[in-house]
Amino acid sequence: MFEIKTQAFFAAAHHLLNYDGECENQHGHNWMVEVFVKGDTLDKSNILMDYKVLKKELKTVLDMLDHKDLNALPEFKGESPSSEMISMFIYNKLKERVVQLSKVTVWETQTSRSEEPRLNSSHVALSRM
Repeated sequence: MFEIKTQAFFAAAHHLLNYDGECENQHGHNWMVEVFVKGDTLDKSNILMDYKVLKKELKTVLDMLDHKDLNALPEFKGESPSSEMISMFIYNKLKERVVQLSKVTVWETQTSRSEEPRLNSSHVALSRM
């Protein structure tokens, strides 16, 4: 089994719904996103997937979020755009473009992250994502 990973960044504002604390107020993050691709087979160049292609596909998805108010996006209408929901959104959108995608990790700070798919739990898919 082979695995590759790349990282990208986006900046966005959000506020958490149904939350009692400072994060219920509008605030922003410089999010770091890691994406992982796994597979058993290498191509004729002995690579699993071209990093240029993976980065391009990831950028296409992150451009939907970059410099946006996440609460104002239709994909998060009525939802709290938490790190968990953002990682699920990115995973679902990128999985449509990169079938070998195995995991997305979204870091909202250097010490706080969310991962999709979640280990040892059933996968929850939002119909509008």
